[in-house]
Amino acid sequence: MEHNSTFPIKLTELDLLRDEASSYLKSIQWEQSQRAKNKDKDAKDESILLFLSRANNGSNATEITSVSKTILALKKRLLPDSVALPLYLNQTLYAVQEGLALGIWIKDSYYDSSGLTSLNQNKSALDGNGKREFESKMHTATAFMLFASAYHILHNLKPYASDDLSVMKQKFAGIPEVSLLSPLKGISCNLFYFDKYLDHPDIIKSDKDVIDFTVVYFEALIDEIQLRKSSLEYTETIEDRTYKLEKSEFAVSGWGNVFSGTAKSIEFNKIQFEQIVGNRDAKHFARRLTERMLSYDFTAKKNPFQELGGFMPVFMGYGIPGTGKSMLIAAIATRLKEHCDNLDIPFLFHPMPDTLISTFQGGSAEKMVEWMKPMQDPSKLIFAPIDDAENNLQERTAQGVSAGVKEVIGVFLRYTEGAYAVNYGNSSIGLFTNLPEMLDKAVISRVQGRFKIDGARTEIDFLDQDHLWWSKLDKTMPEFVNMVGPENYKYLQNQGLAKNMGDILSSVEKPSEARVLEAYDKAEKVHNTNQHLFFASLYKEIQNIFPFFSSRDVRNIQSAISLRLTDFDLEQDWFDNPEIYFKQDYETKFNMLQELMKSNMKGLNFSEIRRQEVVRYLDNVATIADTDFKRKVDARVNQINIETEARKVFNNE
Repeated sequence: MEHNSTFPIKLTELDLLRDEASSYLKSIQWEQSQRAKNKDKDAKDESILLFLSRANNGSNATEITSVSKTILALKKRLLPDSVALPLYLNQTLYAVQEGLALGIWIKDSYYDSSGLTSLNQNKSALDGNGKREFESKMHTATAFMLFASAYHILHNLKPYASDDLSVMKQKFAGIPEVSLLSPLKGISCNLFYFDKYLDHPDIIKSDKDVIDFTVVYFEALIDEIQLRKSSLEYTETIEDRTYKLEKSEFAVSGWGNVFSGTAKSIEFNKIQFEQIVGNRDAKHFARRLTERMLSYDFTAKKNPFQELGGFMPVFMGYGIPGTGKSMLIAAIATRLKEHCDNLDIPFLFHPMPDTLISTFQGGSAEKMVEWMKPMQDPSKLIFAPIDDAENNLQERTAQGVSAGVKEVIGVFLRYTEGAYAVNYGNSSIGLFTNLPEMLDKAVISRVQGRFKIDGARTEIDFLDQDHLWWSKLDKTMPEFVNMVGPENYKYLQNQGLAKNMGDILSSVEKPSEARVLEAYDKAEKVHNTNQHLFFASLYKEIQNIFPFFSSRDVRNIQSAISLRLTDFDLEQDWFDNPEIYFKQDYETKFNMLQELMKSNMKGLNFSEIRRQEVVRYLDNVATIADTDFKRKVDARVNQINIETEARKVFNNE
């Protein structure tokens, strides 16, 4: 089941449904069920539920209610002197009307796609099975309509509601009943209780309360429908598509609880690459990533770098604690945001939340799907970092790993490769970790680009790191830092970006990990490093040492080499003048990149690049495999040393 078809909701079609929506706001009829009436008989008289159940003075007659009249009455009560309808009241009324119109459109679309339209036309001729199917589809149509309406209302009102809705939630006593019998009954029942709450003197004390209450009410409606969705049938034509509202961020994607309409960019601290000391490999990688993402073509919904083999939907940065992972995440986001603003491109910074693992069974999977869903939105560039990735994507076979972690990994794997994996070349997930050896093996195998975040590494790095700190003091008290600087070095001049990976890897001679070196030497005895067979026999040797080394690893090495072939700078004047490249159509961009790639490849030595990347990858595999064991050994050695030392002290006393 792929989420690949997107259907536009045309504004001209919604215009036709507005009158129907506003007629429901003017008047609906609803007869409360006995159950809703009896919900709170024993409670105190002033209870809101009791007020709701006595809404029609205890008589069983069907009552006519009008939301628009109630809102006018609220205006009189709250703002007697105002002539026009106050902003918040007007906004709420408009949002509810728009939500209803959109819900009706969604319902009509479901009628057509599910075959309910033809069942409805031949209603009188249906047999028992046909009648059951008709009723079942009516329930689903009504639920999906209410769900979409509520979502659209929240999309429009949430930005204006108070941040803290807890007081309003305490006043709110729930929705006494939700009818799914038919679309008309669904709307009538829903607006009936919405109206009763608005009419209650304790609920609405100010015009802002109207927006806050509306958000609380429609969030509750969504929760009610989420609870019932497992009992609905014929939902295939809901779950296999996305409806996107024209000229808007809003989209309904199945019953998904976070869609591109609510995934808002998270705030982050602005950091430039030059402020990060060391980490040449990481900074270079980050810069390439941003240039590649910016090449995405919104019309063709693909990225020319994908065709050239230079795009990484999933990458990993790893290193010891304190080397600048969080700074690097912020620097990538900063660079992307600045370029996106410059080029007028929508950008979403979408870090994985810390609260993903849920204690409820199935809860973590649902939250993870919510988080992964926006990555399938082709209308913006998305950078989705997972900081401390080992917490949520930990090796599943390790002892004591929670069911939640397993659910999260399951969703991650499904959405990064397989039927669900849609990659347009506009989003990239970055795993950042101090403990790559603790990550699940299947997760690591999805990683197409990897780099070390190793912090300060040279004398100059440490000099610059100190300079970033004391220069702040120097600004506030110029004479205070009375120390002598280096003679032939301008601070931070070495912290700029490398020209290409060759600059960084020129020192890669042989593997640094002992077991990899052994395999490398064995292969080199038989073949030259410029022979294809050298790599084949090296891989076989590696597999003997690390049985989990597989074809997937070889594919990852191949994509690392492809990345090197696209390891060139985009021309500076392309950034200064976006018309030259960024604003061109897909084909033109692709051809321009191909030219750049060809001229770049003339200066490269393929067998040397292949050797460097293979050494780098295999060292990485070995480091990850050995670190876990080494950590246990170090801890044990440390314990023995402490005990030995303690004995000495004890014996001397």
